[in-house]
Amino acid sequence: TLGSRFLSIKNKVPSGRRLLLKTARYINYLFSGILLSDAHNGLRAMTAEAASKIKLKENRMAHASEILLAIRKNKLHYIEIPVKINYTDYSKQKGQSALNSIRIFFDLFLHKLFE
Repeated sequence: TLGSRFLSIKNKVPSGRRLLLKTARYINYLFSGILLSDAHNGLRAMTAEAASKIKLKENRMAHASEILLAIRKNKLHYIEIPVKINYTDYSKQKGQSALNSIRIFFDLFLHKLFE
């Protein structure tokens, strides 16, 4: 199960973050072949059997994309479910920066290159 803040109309995602996440959605698709409505939502739930097939190696937030690569590689079934996110001033400050997004892109690129 993969969470998505874009399947619910109640989420008020800041415009800058929305643009960044929409871009990440297509970058993830290029690398994983899976087109989700929300590329980097933190909700990931899976069975023990599915978890045993996913071996994470990436640092920082690149693991969210690495999970998608493992889903595709292992032909695991997945669904997206809507999640509610409450954005506060505090949560906006600790969110991912654009620099971290660039880092994730290069982590994915290197992973794909050496896999």
